[in-house]
Amino acid sequence: MRQPGVTLEEAKVINHLDGRLAKYKQPKRVFFVDELPRNTMGKVQKNELRKQFNDTYQAT
Repeated sequence: MRQPGVTLEEAKVINHLDGRLAKYKQPKRVFFVDELPRNTMGKVQKNELRKQFNDTYQAT
């Protein structure tokens, strides 16, 4: 959860991970969302996330 008054930027997060993670493990993009879609058991619904960000890596 984001802290009030703290601003996060995608580039800063990716730069912070550079040198800490192998290149193939580093994310290509970072998205900030208020909450993740969850089922009644509280598990994250990955298929809903895929639908939500489906066009992110589509060739244009």
